[in-house]
Amino acid sequence: MNDLYDRHRAVLPDWLALYYEDPIEITHGEGRHVWDSAGRRYLDFFGGILTTMTAHALPEVTKAVSEQAGRIIHSSTLYLNRPMVELAERIAQLSGIPDARVFFTTSGTEANDTALLLATAYRRSNTVLAMRNSYHGRSFSTVGITGNRSWSPSSLSPLQTLYVHGGVRTRGPFAHLDDAAFIAACVEDLKDLLGHTRPPAALIAEPVQGVGGFTSPPDGLYAAFRDVLREHGILWIADEVQTGWGRTGEHFWGWQAHGRSGPPDLLTFAKGIGNGMSIGGVVAGAEIMNCLDANSISTFGGTQITMAAGLANLNYLLEHDLQGNARRVGGLLIERLRAAAAGLPGVREVRGRGLMIGVELARPGTDEADPKAAAAVLEAAREGGLLIGKGGGHNTSALRIAPPLSLTVAEAEEGAAVLENALRAAY
Repeated sequence: MNDLYDRHRAVLPDWLALYYEDPIEITHGEGRHVWDSAGRRYLDFFGGILTTMTAHALPEVTKAVSEQAGRIIHSSTLYLNRPMVELAERIAQLSGIPDARVFFTTSGTEANDTALLLATAYRRSNTVLAMRNSYHGRSFSTVGITGNRSWSPSSLSPLQTLYVHGGVRTRGPFAHLDDAAFIAACVEDLKDLLGHTRPPAALIAEPVQGVGGFTSPPDGLYAAFRDVLREHGILWIADEVQTGWGRTGEHFWGWQAHGRSGPPDLLTFAKGIGNGMSIGGVVAGAEIMNCLDANSISTFGGTQITMAAGLANLNYLLEHDLQGNARRVGGLLIERLRAAAAGLPGVREVRGRGLMIGVELARPGTDEADPKAAAAVLEAAREGGLLIGKGGGHNTSALRIAPPLSLTVAEAEEGAAVLENALRAAY
């Protein structure tokens, strides 16, 4: 294993992050479990950064990929593509956006990049509103709107970005307010900001901030924002790369917790729909989607083999009500973790919804982030046979828990017990 690590370091960038002091190579998986090259089995509570949405080695997806590979793997968007049309039809109907059109990409980064292109072209403005503590990808444009210093390597950007309050409920200048007052204060902040700038193209927001540590505002914040945005003709882009497909349990899309004022103008997706295959995309109404006045294609977006995987995965998700399972099992898991954390001085908050749960750590007796403890818990959980993620704002001190949506009650209990032991070892 050390040989592979040495080879990795010799040919790949230093900034390509690896988990664990002794990085592991995952060789195969089944259900909610994966195995490393030493043959050790782990319960997977991170799913390849929320990509393995249904299960590892799901037979229905494996079969669809194999059969499609035996016919044709790829032809590009220059030719008619039946699997792409079929998946686009399903997603357009599920999106909630009227007269929807779908454009497929290969990643969430590329999806958000495309949404920014559409919004700025449609509005003829390169000013974008984004949320503090946000993350939207690693391309030049998406780095420029990412409100998380740990993931923003450059201040250069083709966009002028203005950051809005509201994505983090329990930190910042409005944290002490109740939910209604919090929303009102954030709305007033937005109105004030709009009075000091040229008209923005769009607001882009994650309903639940992913890399930011699974933080979210009170339900209804983005609906209240949308009322203000609509008065100015500003578009709303919902970044559903991590929240989509029922992961939050209560809703199929994260934006639906903020749906009082209607759906977003643009919706971006990726990760879970491919169950590990490279699928991303944008949904928008026809007027916005068709606003570009030059040709465009996607060489690998919508390629047949990934579309076959997406169709099979989406069918499985809907037929087995994995959104309902995320609500039920996720509800049990978050309560179990809250009970485990109740007597631990370093656990600042256990938050989330469905199977998207964050455990934020702080130095005992303070409100300061504790990234060293987060790293220690990550290592201890791995030693206990559990894989989790981490994230957070000013410092990486939130544990990220996002298992495949087919997680069983027994597996939730098993993972919670391992995580509780890891937390107790740290505190």
